[in-house]
Amino acid sequence: MKDRSLIYIEKILEEKSFSKAAQKLYIAQPSLSQYIKKIENELGVELFDRESNPLKLTYAGEIYLQTERRIQQLEKERLQAIEDIFSLKKGQVIIGSSYYRSSYFLTKVIPVFRARYPGIEIILEEGTTAELEEYAENGITDFSIILLPITSKTLTYEVIFQEETLLAVSKKHALSKSVKREKYPCPPYPPIDFSLLSDEPFIIMKPGQNLRQSFFELCKNAKFKPNIVLETKSMETAQALAAVDVGITLVPDFLAENKHLFNSLCYFSLTGQVPLRQVVIAYSADKYFSKAARAFAEVCKEIANTQIRHIEIMV
Repeated sequence: MKDRSLIYIEKILEEKSFSKAAQKLYIAQPSLSQYIKKIENELGVELFDRESNPLKLTYAGEIYLQTERRIQQLEKERLQAIEDIFSLKKGQVIIGSSYYRSSYFLTKVIPVFRARYPGIEIILEEGTTAELEEYAENGITDFSIILLPITSKTLTYEVIFQEETLLAVSKKHALSKSVKREKYPCPPYPPIDFSLLSDEPFIIMKPGQNLRQSFFELCKNAKFKPNIVLETKSMETAQALAAVDVGITLVPDFLAENKHLFNSLCYFSLTGQVPLRQVVIAYSADKYFSKAARAFAEVCKEIANTQIRHIEIMV
């Protein structure tokens, strides 16, 4: 009952409706209502204020929800501690990562980890920077791979590597034609003064992405209001649109490794205008950090220090 009660209550809060929550949970609405009513009868209090619009928890409901979350976390930590007895022969690790970093970093990490620890199940939770920080803080993930700065005071972190922020421009663009491409086939890329881009159309990240903050900081420092033509959640999409000259965009330097788009794009360095991005593993200092999570973190560091900086770009 405890596991289902947490799932049910959180889904009702998310949907703000018993009927909509029941649809998402694939159960009958009367069954869901009866389940919650049974808990309320056992406790002698109501968990939901059914008169409010939107539906919300009562004070007793808030206490119940937070307690159930702590119980679930303790049960998870108990299982992890028991699994650690088997010296990484079995267990589970839950990793938080952005969609971009899953494609360009974890594709290098996961095969190595699975080869070394075939009995460890890997679960991947993906989201924006803000979501991933929340996952780590609430124990949804063992750790999340995110960027500094971290807003949560309950998280600790370990630096994995640094990323440079680049400007991606279509090869057809006048900016690309202004440099000798054969001189800059790979890092270091030609520098560009961001303040000269006030009239350019920009493709930017939607809220929740660190690159969006970096972009507006650059615009503020350059003292111009940007011409934003499109917003997207995907860095890969932003880069692909830049390749067909829809606009120019900011990308992490690892995306410059994309051989498929290499002949369509020119990259410019913004060194000195935007800080290097510090990529870290962030986890709650108050929660159990399992051996499986530690092993995965060490493989991340190993790959970051070796493979991912050995870029081979075919011109």
